[in-house]
Amino acid sequence: MLDEVASAGRENLDRDHVARYDDKEDAGAEAEVGLLKRLGLNAASTVLDMGAGTGQFSLAVAPWCRRVVAVDISRVMLTRLQSKIDAAGVTNIECVEAGLLTYEHEGASPDFVYSRLALHHLPDFWKAIALARVHTLLRPDGVFRLSDVVYGFDPGDAPARLAAWCATGQGDIGTSWTRPELEEHVRDEHSTFTWLLELMITKAGFAIDDASYSEDGILASYLLRRTAR
Repeated sequence: MLDEVASAGRENLDRDHVARYDDKEDAGAEAEVGLLKRLGLNAASTVLDMGAGTGQFSLAVAPWCRRVVAVDISRVMLTRLQSKIDAAGVTNIECVEAGLLTYEHEGASPDFVYSRLALHHLPDFWKAIALARVHTLLRPDGVFRLSDVVYGFDPGDAPARLAAWCATGQGDIGTSWTRPELEEHVRDEHSTFTWLLELMITKAGFAIDDASYSEDGILASYLLRRTAR
């Protein structure tokens, strides 16, 4: 079995990085919650946040559903999230230290699974296994909202596209992603091509209800629905 902690990304195990993560990365959580509400999220729903990190989405969705399970392989991330939960007085978020390959769900099947910037930590073989596991977790016809760094260009265009992306990392390390951090992502993490990931998605048993891509070909977001395999 893959060591998910070792694959979690150096920065996600670093306390200093985790402390400033919310200043560096805006998950657009309120808009994501609005999308899921339009898809049927309600006070009876169970939501599974896979790769919850500092919990931007978990905290935003908690007022609108019955139960949130916030799963992350990084104990440092979960410690930060639990401190935010305690400070906010939220009572319906459960933190679970596990990964996409090891999480075991208890209770009613999730109506929604949400994952943002987590799947790319797994090599492609293990991505396919993780997607199949999410499929088994969801209730029939349940929704999987997946967003990640996924490359929407041809392999031959990769040098130019990736160089352009890395060149955008000109900000301060405390408030934005720096060039060394983007280069580290390309070099050491496992973002794949859209055409590979989308085949894995359908092989896992999901229908792709919607897909959107950033103009630079770096980010992709999917609305996936569990179908019978």
